[in-house]
Parts: sequence; structure tokens; C-alpha cells
Amino acid sequence: MAKDPVCDMMVDEKKAAATSVYNGVTYYFCSKHCKMEFDENPAKYVEDKQSK
Repeated sequence: MAKDPVCDMMVDEKKAAATSVYNGVTYYFCSKHCKMEFDENPAKYVEDKQSK
């Protein structure tokens, strides 16, 4: 399981609605909406999670 970086929902990597690769890391999303939010500003979500 992976955590959607936008909404923090747990997502089964095999059933993810969408994925994005950022800095060589694959991120999994519960919906296309979360992927779109992430793709607009991926650093916002990656940096937010790393600083917590």
C-alpha cells in the first residue's frame, strides 16, 4: 500500500486510479483529481510530507 500524497488516503499500488513520477519516485493516487493537484505543484506535496 502507498499513501496518496495529496489526500493521505492509502492506495493499493496495483489498483491506483493514477500515478505520477517525480524525481524518480512513483506516487500513487486514489483519483485523477488528486493526480492533477499533485502534477500542478509536486514539490508542494513532497516537501510538505518530508518536513513533517
